[in-house]
Amino acid sequence: MSLHLEEIRFRNFRSYEFFSLENLGGLTVLLGPNATGKTNAIEGIQLMTAYGSFRNPTGKELIRWGEPSAQLTARLVSETRDLTVQSNIRPGARTHMLNGKKKAVQNLQGILPSVVFSPDDLVLVKGPQSHRRAALDLLGCQLSPSHRIIKRDFERLVKHKNALLKNDAPRMLVESVNDMLAPAATQLYLYRAALVEKLSSRMAEAYAAMAGEEERIEVSYVASWETDAVREAAQTAPMKFSYGKEEARHALDEAMAARFAEECARKRSVVGPHHDRIEFFIDGRNASTFASQGQQRCVVLAWKMAEADIIAEMLETSPLLLLDDVMSELDIVRRRALVELLGAGTQTFITATDPTCFDAGLLDSAKVIELGRQRLWDR
Repeated sequence: MSLHLEEIRFRNFRSYEFFSLENLGGLTVLLGPNATGKTNAIEGIQLMTAYGSFRNPTGKELIRWGEPSAQLTARLVSETRDLTVQSNIRPGARTHMLNGKKKAVQNLQGILPSVVFSPDDLVLVKGPQSHRRAALDLLGCQLSPSHRIIKRDFERLVKHKNALLKNDAPRMLVESVNDMLAPAATQLYLYRAALVEKLSSRMAEAYAAMAGEEERIEVSYVASWETDAVREAAQTAPMKFSYGKEEARHALDEAMAARFAEECARKRSVVGPHHDRIEFFIDGRNASTFASQGQQRCVVLAWKMAEADIIAEMLETSPLLLLDDVMSELDIVRRRALVELLGAGTQTFITATDPTCFDAGLLDSAKVIELGRQRLWDR
């Protein structure tokens, strides 16, 4: 039996001085007007499962105004395990514990993973590439500690390289950093490319179930060294690239050498996974340019359903599904697709301002918590 979230407590987290959810079952619904802390609760649960946040906050932003620190505690239970995880957050520092022992984040991600879907996720289709890369990396970090370690090492080296470029360091010094940067950059590219390949096939199935067989979705991962493809990505048909480790390293080395003068002029690194692109195509046209609002929601929902499927397959555990005020955003077809996922044994938390947005019967077996009136009841 997979782990599930049995209880969670927040102290001085966001808007909460203290807040707890206990005796949690398969479906928990948080109801209440806007500004009652529903999204904060979803974020707190994500922080204690995925160990990341869809809001990408600083530590200071997570702490209740006027308080020095915040604390989040969760109990994860299965038939054979009973785990207590805790995060202590201070401005600029976070520490994590598992059953009272200090642990690194990479040793906690994947214990009980989660997938979040919120209205802001439409930025995955229409927004900047940084959001897509962040979403892909958060998935990768939950699946493998190696992904997080490589990403961390790569980001540290890029920061160091950018500091050298900003200070007009000698070319030999910058190239020595490139020699250290390239292995991490290559490995991160390979991790991401493999994940996109897994996501693409599953997204195609989920998208077809919602939009019908007449529309087809494809996903491309475009490396920064593919300069022509990067320039044309917003218009061209889906692009497929296949690089082995040696080929990817060679292409990256060549690109860094060829664009060294550009990097010096711009005083920042312009080649590497931090400039790679993830592109969605519907019937051969780029979704960021041509997709309707309904198609955008389909793309995002297909991504989330594919995430959940990959996590369940690779980690052999069902992820938590965290749905922040999305039911009212979906039409009946997409709601039904979500309900099918809810019926697959996935522990789910949903926020809403209006209970009428739920299909009849969905709340019958749920724990419903009404925020703003401090009332709780079980159905």
